[in-house]
Amino acid sequence: MTTADPPPSLPVRRFSPFTVDLVLALAFIITISTLSIANLGSMQTTWFGSAVSVVTSIGMPLALAWRRTRPVPSAVTVYAMALAHVVSGVVLTASDVAIFAALYSVTVYGPRWARRTALAGALLGSAIVALWFIYYNGFTDPTGALFSGVTVFGLLSAVVLSCWAVGLVRRTRVQQRETLAERAARLEVERDQQAQIATQAERARIAREMHDIVAHSLSVVIAQADGGRYAAAQDPQAAGRALTTISETGRAALADMRKILGVLRSDQADGPLAPQPESHDLDTLVAQVRDAGLAVSLVRMGEARWLPPGAGLTVYRIVQESLTNILKHAGPDAHATVLVQWQPDALVLQIDDDGRGAAAFSDGAGHGLLGMRERAGMLGGTLGAGPRPGGGFRVRAELPVPAAPSGTAVTTAPQGTPPPPAPTPSPTPTWQTAPQHPHTPQPYDAGGALPADREDHRR
Repeated sequence: MTTADPPPSLPVRRFSPFTVDLVLALAFIITISTLSIANLGSMQTTWFGSAVSVVTSIGMPLALAWRRTRPVPSAVTVYAMALAHVVSGVVLTASDVAIFAALYSVTVYGPRWARRTALAGALLGSAIVALWFIYYNGFTDPTGALFSGVTVFGLLSAVVLSCWAVGLVRRTRVQQRETLAERAARLEVERDQQAQIATQAERARIAREMHDIVAHSLSVVIAQADGGRYAAAQDPQAAGRALTTISETGRAALADMRKILGVLRSDQADGPLAPQPESHDLDTLVAQVRDAGLAVSLVRMGEARWLPPGAGLTVYRIVQESLTNILKHAGPDAHATVLVQWQPDALVLQIDDDGRGAAAFSDGAGHGLLGMRERAGMLGGTLGAGPRPGGGFRVRAELPVPAAPSGTAVTTAPQGTPPPPAPTPSPTPTWQTAPQHPHTPQPYDAGGALPADREDHRR
């Protein structure tokens, strides 16, 4: 069994951004700041200007240590210190290179208003330096001073705009990387959610199948065991037939459970598969329930036609669960009718009984009605269940069915499949025989065969 290679893991940062920026800031102080302080001796400035220049030469590079973690305070500090040494009489120092680094950093990591303000401040600083050049050289050569000032302003503005443009490009790449990381995280969460949803849906499907198989088989076994116990004293043969039915039902249920567990435990996707029951298997189901002691009739109305995939199993399971509930809750001498009515755009299933109805005892722990509603809902149909006004209980399901094409004969079974055989009547023990309810349709006679006038409804 081969497994896919795991996706590559994201690179792990060994150092935080602040640590890296702090090391760079210290290197800046050792090189540029030292050069800036050394040049103060050649400048004609006051002691106050020299002191301010020393402080700003060290403070401006040091503020860059927070250029990524706190970009706006870092840029404000650099700009404020640059303005301070200009006011003190020292217009330019080597540490003013930090202004360009601060502009780049706030453009990449800061908000929109901060990067625009930083750009305007840097251009204003370039204008201040240009005016200083014009003022300093204007006494001897005004024309040359003006040309020098414009040239200085143009060069500084070009550097400022270049730093700002590079920062915008870098910001775009950072945003793309963050967007990709966020999308990857969101896809991972969605993948986990889809896996959980698929797992829950599969668990619900398996629970429905196991419930239908186990509940139906156990209901038949319990009905036969109770009837055989009471009939053993008067009719030993009836008790023997009940034990035979219990044995056959138990073996069939055990075989179905082994099939389900085998599919769940098997790693082979192309293992042996057995067909699921379909709507044309209702005759066999009704015959089995009748053998369990319930007087049940099956009525088919309308022209049978093709069912979508899974609809035949849904029809079978709804009828099976309804008859199982009748066996468990309807009480003795109950009668049931299963109506399968084909309408132009739907298939109607109606299962009625004349049992206890609203007075039936229930522990509330069953999942039969919930499973039937889920099955009907998956096909876009509806299912209602409740006591009947005149007594008994009714389950009615409507499943949408595509209309048959005009002039085309369709059936519920694939082509070449022979029609399902009629259920073979089995001898009914005396403890199973009960008079038919006067309000229940009687398509079957006492032995389980259809009367001659109802043979046309059998398909």
